[in-house]
Amino acid sequence: MMAVLVETKELAQTIVASVVAGIGITVVFSIAIWGVGRYADFNRDERPLAAGAAAALAGGALVATLAAVVFGIVVMTSK
Repeated sequence: MMAVLVETKELAQTIVASVVAGIGITVVFSIAIWGVGRYADFNRDERPLAAGAAAALAGGALVATLAAVVFGIVVMTSK
């Protein structure tokens, strides 16, 4: 009988999940940074509606980033 050294299916799932999470978190946090920059520009140009929209986008992206981090910690500690 042959022993299984590497569970290929589980390894592939781990690789895909880590790539998706790494790229996803990076993109969402980049959107938060972009929103803060746009907020500063629009606020300086006295465009309050656009500044508010950019701030809302930045806030939403920041909340999504924090939620993803908390989700990752919960998943890691539950196994």
